[in-house]
Amino acid sequence: MTRLAMLHTGAVVIPTFTELAAHQLPTVEIQHLLDDRIVSDLGRGAERTDIATRLAALGRAAKTSGADAIVFTCSSISGYAAALEDDLGLPVFRIDEAMADEAVRGAQRISVIATLETTLLPTAALLRERAAGQGKQPEITEVVVPGAFEAVTGGDRDRHDALVAQAITDQAGRSDVIVLAQASMASAAAKTQVDVPVLTSPELGIRRVAELLARSEASR
Repeated sequence: MTRLAMLHTGAVVIPTFTELAAHQLPTVEIQHLLDDRIVSDLGRGAERTDIATRLAALGRAAKTSGADAIVFTCSSISGYAAALEDDLGLPVFRIDEAMADEAVRGAQRISVIATLETTLLPTAALLRERAAGQGKQPEITEVVVPGAFEAVTGGDRDRHDALVAQAITDQAGRSDVIVLAQASMASAAAKTQVDVPVLTSPELGIRRVAELLARSEASR
């Protein structure tokens, strides 16, 4: 059986990915690995080499335990995926790539909403990278939602969702598509009704991982 290791930076997203994997990766064994201090350390200015070392340690643990592939479930660390893939010799997927590709495919005005700047910046950079690959230059608006991260880490999911939902509503009239930068924000999308697409990374990302793993199995 194929084993997929999910590397998380917050425990709050583990149930979401467990449920998605059960539906979209029913024949894949899932392993969860967590470093729940990475995001806060990035916010304090942690050196990139230090973060890379910690992710490499998690990656080696996954490989030692028999993982056939790894997925980063957090946009804050997605920029470290390529180097870790080279180091381990295993596929390392970025959960936000599919979302970024979908966003830039048909939109000229993209609003990126995050609860932390440490996630907002790499997500916006990824959107520009994927847009450039399609020969496009969309207008990207970057929005941080004050207080939302503190609410969810403090256990107040309802307040987090309400704050993010308000930000979605505020940006809807000036956007062709809205991107929620963090997997933990997906629950807020279900609580809004706007006239533009609101994209989240978990479902789109796991769907792409399932497709890539299926191709890999077929080519063996």
